[in-house]
Amino acid sequence: MTATFVLIPGAGGQAWYWHRLVPELERRGYAAVAVDLPADDDTAGLAAYADAVVTAIGARRPVVLVAQSMGGLTAPLVCDRVPVELLVLVNAMVPRPGETGGEWWTVTGHAAAVAEHSARHGLSGDAGDQDEYFFHDVPADVVAAAYAQPFGQSARPFEDPWPLVAWPDVPTRVLCGRDDRFFPADFQRRLAAERLGCPVEEVPGGHLVALSRPGELADRLSSHLTST
Repeated sequence: MTATFVLIPGAGGQAWYWHRLVPELERRGYAAVAVDLPADDDTAGLAAYADAVVTAIGARRPVVLVAQSMGGLTAPLVCDRVPVELLVLVNAMVPRPGETGGEWWTVTGHAAAVAEHSARHGLSGDAGDQDEYFFHDVPADVVAAAYAQPFGQSARPFEDPWPLVAWPDVPTRVLCGRDDRFFPADFQRRLAAERLGCPVEEVPGGHLVALSRPGELADRLSSHLTST
């Protein structure tokens, strides 16, 4: 049975983020479902985000979950509710039990990691600079389309303590864009080692790798299924 890739976006919660990856996966013979999350709903916490993913999955089996950035808070909660063959984190947040998404930034030392990486590579150090830290390797026409999308991200899900007592018992892979400026590769390697006890696999591209390098990302995702 062909696997279905269920794609969980990061901040902003837009299925649009995956619009370049979906056809690449389909060309490789897989089904792909990109999920919209209730990111503009100030009443929606992590449980509501997980509900949206579970609803999108429906009766589809087998399922491979792919979580981008903030999607790392939601994907493990889905694994606790439906059968998942494989969980793939892509430049993703890795939470600990009881830790809120708001606390995650300080606890992990994110700001210091970005500052060190920025100084080493001659960047401004302003991680809020969308062009420098997120879209620097994305094609210009895709950047223009991204800026035309409505964007909103409620702070509500960052208030919830992460509810699981442990990481779900699901095979997990961590993919890191080697040119990610927002979650630098060294930062991701440290988190994966400390929190998951697993290595990081580098792929070409920055933080928004599904927009900048969808073909290479699809190749890496499919390789994890064909090698099993």
